[in-house]
Amino acid sequence: MNVSRSTMDGMDRMDDRAAGAAALKRLRKRRGLSLAAFARVLITIAESLHQPPLPAVASVQRSVARWESAKPTVPDERHQLLLAHLYARTPGGDLALGAGSDFAQYLEVLGLLGESEQRVADLRTTVLRAATDPGGSMLALLSPEVNAGLAAALHDPARTDERTLAGLASVVADVNAQVGSLPMARLQLLLAPAVEAARRLLNGPVPDPLMAPLREVAVAGMTLAARLAFETRDDTASRALYAEASQQARRLAEPWRQAGVHMSHALTSLYARQGLDEARRLVDEAVGAARTGQSALVRARAHALQAELAARAGHKRQARTALGLAWYDMEADHAGDPAPTSFSPGHLRGFEGVCELYVGDPSEAHDRFARSASTLAAPRERVQQAIVRTDQALARIRLGEPEAAADLLHDCVDAASATGGRVPALRLRGARQELVPWRREDWVADLDDHIMDAFGT
Repeated sequence: MNVSRSTMDGMDRMDDRAAGAAALKRLRKRRGLSLAAFARVLITIAESLHQPPLPAVASVQRSVARWESAKPTVPDERHQLLLAHLYARTPGGDLALGAGSDFAQYLEVLGLLGESEQRVADLRTTVLRAATDPGGSMLALLSPEVNAGLAAALHDPARTDERTLAGLASVVADVNAQVGSLPMARLQLLLAPAVEAARRLLNGPVPDPLMAPLREVAVAGMTLAARLAFETRDDTASRALYAEASQQARRLAEPWRQAGVHMSHALTSLYARQGLDEARRLVDEAVGAARTGQSALVRARAHALQAELAARAGHKRQARTALGLAWYDMEADHAGDPAPTSFSPGHLRGFEGVCELYVGDPSEAHDRFARSASTLAAPRERVQQAIVRTDQALARIRLGEPEAAADLLHDCVDAASATGGRVPALRLRGARQELVPWRREDWVADLDDHIMDAFGT
């Protein structure tokens, strides 16, 4: 008997939905809740969140039964949020949002039931935002089991195990994924305990086979913490964290990690100190490390940064050469690359645009910025997209289209305000300065009012 592909896909979806319904039931029963008791809990959560009252217990109970049935329905968005708040806390009331937690399992259930990845990601961000509103749990991104393992390891580093390190790594990855979705200060709160834990474990007698994985977590966490400190305008703390990250990275036999630290530091140095010399030194070190590293994508990014700094200094030939090297590595085979998400053609086109802006054709720059921005659509890429759009507006000014540039900058104001990124805000300030010759125009006044509303300055 021949079975069509569409039929097989439909059967797979039915199996996924059935598995999702069964998992949802297991989550409820693991907390010892009957259908009626579960309904009462959801009603209480709705009241605590100041939402309109849910129907009577019997009605909510029937909804829960439908979600857990053999042919389940998907909870609507309101009930999804209530369930998320329920499973974001342990039965004891502690926040637990990391891998292995009930909350993480609940999000997987929604995927099995057919909810979109974007909706699941938005739901996770909503709960993270709520968790950090009152300060939240400083280790909310760790599951209770990993939290217990970490406590034991901090008491005696010799008891550190792979599961604890994987939990710390997941915290760093989770915080990194939320850049552009949550305010930078909140991300600092979520990340700081993991960085401090890694720092303390590095000073203890951790088992030898785990030292390299621990250093990898420390390098990633400290580099991200340094970037977040820069974003919140604590440049002294940022430099100290970069120095720590670089020191640990040098002890790893993976030069691409050292290159990554240098590149992140170079970008923050460029804007914190308003100069090219220190940034150029760091980028040159990054290029040197990347050349002996295992990641072609990290090499591509290092050469792209080298091209931007050369263009800003007015060195056209050097910029072109570095861009050529960046594209050479970008078009290489990336199978097995240890940093597969570190750089993309969309990012590289943005660097091409910057080079054209400073030592080339503003029209070419504009088109490259437009192509770059159109590909930077993921939540994690919102900060970069805001930067690229602001540079695109700058290209329009140089093309003699200042009013069109101002129209584009309105979107940039919203993006910079929403992401909380320091670099987009600085780039926006630079683009606004380019509009000084038209400062008496109404459309410039409208832009200034928008900036004032968004930033208060």
